[in-house]
Amino acid sequence: MVAGAALLAAGVFVVVKDSLIDDAYITLSYAKNLAVHGEWGLVPGMQANSATSPLNVLLLGALTLMTRVSGSAHPVVALGVLTVVATAVLAWGWTRLTRAYRLPWPVAVLGVLVVLSNPFVLSAIGLEVLLIPAVLVLLTVFAVEGRPVAFGVAAALAVLTRLDLVVFVLVMALCAGPIRRRIGRAVLAGVVVAAPWYVFSWVVLGSAVPDTLVIKQDQDGLFGRWTYATGPVMYYLGQKFAVVMAFAPALVGLVAWFGLVGLRLARRWTRFPDLSALVGLGGGAIAYYLVYTALGVGPYHWYYVAPATALGTFAVAALGVWLVKAGQDARLVERTPLAALGAVAVFVAGAVAVAVTRDMPWRSPVIFGNWASASDYAHVGRELGERVGEDTVLSPGEIGTLAYYCECRIIDVFSDRGRVAELVEDRLAEAGPVSSALLRLNYLFFDEDIERAPIDHRLRYERGPGSGENTWQVFSDALGVGHFTLLPEEEREPVTTAQR
Repeated sequence: MVAGAALLAAGVFVVVKDSLIDDAYITLSYAKNLAVHGEWGLVPGMQANSATSPLNVLLLGALTLMTRVSGSAHPVVALGVLTVVATAVLAWGWTRLTRAYRLPWPVAVLGVLVVLSNPFVLSAIGLEVLLIPAVLVLLTVFAVEGRPVAFGVAAALAVLTRLDLVVFVLVMALCAGPIRRRIGRAVLAGVVVAAPWYVFSWVVLGSAVPDTLVIKQDQDGLFGRWTYATGPVMYYLGQKFAVVMAFAPALVGLVAWFGLVGLRLARRWTRFPDLSALVGLGGGAIAYYLVYTALGVGPYHWYYVAPATALGTFAVAALGVWLVKAGQDARLVERTPLAALGAVAVFVAGAVAVAVTRDMPWRSPVIFGNWASASDYAHVGRELGERVGEDTVLSPGEIGTLAYYCECRIIDVFSDRGRVAELVEDRLAEAGPVSSALLRLNYLFFDEDIERAPIDHRLRYERGPGSGENTWQVFSDALGVGHFTLLPEEEREPVTTAQR
């Protein structure tokens, strides 16, 4: 099971590796700088704290360091290895769940495929989208097995993967009786594992919570009228079949969760094994969605991976338990869980069809909105680095792939802490008493006097074809033909909403 999942993940990575989105290259740039220069930043020589997932960067950085035995650093190779390892951990977790609940092996296979076939997951490989379901399954396993110390370690890995996964940790700890009754051990183990990084980040990097929180909250108008709550509808209008296949297992899980909770409240679930850990997993997904809606962040497609994969995992596991119990108890209806699992299998097959009917290997992901393909960005980045040398360049708005291939000082709020300082000041001016106090605490050790890096050139993006010595024409499956133009800073023009 584990070996098969690892081989499948390797094949998946070969298909998607040339289509990584711009934000994935932000992570890869961090990993490369960590492995090559020993720096925590997006561009060489400039410390930053805009990597949302410390664990993803640390693992990729360590794996990239290992690839340097060949002489050069290979972060994309490291990403392939991490993709395989994360999927293997996910599969290992499912083998433990099948043992705990005595589930048939096809249920575990379906549980892995619910994650690995999801178009939203595959469209964000390079970000922490496989680490998230892996650590959530580990949390579930250790909660089911009643191992508070192991649960605490998994909880630490979860909050190091993304701090907002603490929502899952809290809900699952409250729901799972064996963890709740020995919560002290779990908390101690979690603090021992996670605290060193967050203290280091708070004191040395200037903020315990990465800058991405204030950066993303400052992008209110980027998606127009669409919010996190309505984002699935926005994506559905662009890729109807793919989005339905991505969210359908989660919708099955949502219905199953409310049905299970209703049966428990009506005391009609007494013959079943203890499913409190699974209830916590599904409840964590619902709470996560509500928290993100309240935070007012934009509907970036990778933000939906945690709730979608968690509810999909819950659906497969809970329905599998129901199916097994139905086979042992004639008074229970066997067809309902079998039909629901069959529906999930059909949705997984539909997601696989979305993946395999595209050109192989992928030129761009299924869910895609960048201004240029990864290959076009790579071409622009290499030539940009040759032309600007040691000079600084103002980013056009998408920075990850350019920074990775340029290896020059390309500047925006993700790489320049001086711009973050201004953003924090703006957030403090708008915040209420509680959020203001939390924000000040987070940036207690931040150098508020740091200034913006001076700009020598700026890179501008415009739709449509372009030509000229300092112009690069690019293509995006989302936006069509466009072009980038390198301008001296004194020729800078206002950036319009369309150009953003």
